[in-house]
Amino acid sequence: MMLKQLKRHPIYFGLIALLVILAILFNLSFSKTEGFLLLNGFHTTLLDQFFSYYTFLGDGVFSIIVVIGLFLFKRYRKASTLLLAFLSSSLAAQLLKRLFHLPRPKMYFEANAFQYPHFIEGITLHNSNSFPSGHTTSAFALATVLVLTFKKEKIAWPCLIGASLVAYSRIYLAQHFLQDTIAGALIGTLFGMLSYYCVKQKRMRLPFKRIYKLAKSGQLLSKLYGFSTKKQPLIQEENHTAL
Repeated sequence: MMLKQLKRHPIYFGLIALLVILAILFNLSFSKTEGFLLLNGFHTTLLDQFFSYYTFLGDGVFSIIVVIGLFLFKRYRKASTLLLAFLSSSLAAQLLKRLFHLPRPKMYFEANAFQYPHFIEGITLHNSNSFPSGHTTSAFALATVLVLTFKKEKIAWPCLIGASLVAYSRIYLAQHFLQDTIAGALIGTLFGMLSYYCVKQKRMRLPFKRIYKLAKSGQLLSKLYGFSTKKQPLIQEENHTAL
């Protein structure tokens, strides 16, 4: 099943593999600081504003919004797959963050007495739990699910470019190093594929369709809180005349 997914979308998965290989070679060629500076050598006010907003496409809130949108348009299997991918990949990323507990660029540079000149005003910088990048994980989980569920090769490029820009935004904003985003991309892609497999094989599917039907029929509240929302017939009293 997993191999079939790779064969059906050679452009998307092939380019991800290529980007990961190039990124690993880049990491092996330069030190952590040198590589970060090479990737962050060009800053403008316009790019600062663009990436400050664009990075939120990797936020979990955005993935949930997409899930809700798919649910409202009755794409229940797609919504189930994306929510499962988001939850599982986020859990994996958070566990790894706590396991490795690596410093983020700000703390790393401070520990090495290096003055980085491109910290962006207005961006809240975190200190720890750098590896892996959670935003990149969510972005690639979303991109992978969209490519697999919509089954249209023409969306492979936009999804890959969109997720890759989220990954680069984390470096540009000095929130992560390149290796953090590589790991995030791999985790997001892997759990996106696994979630698609689970839902496709009916091993795990969230009850979106049933929830929608209950909400539409007005029975959702009764299921949640134990009371009926149906109108009760009025009891008409019979008037008896005294004999």
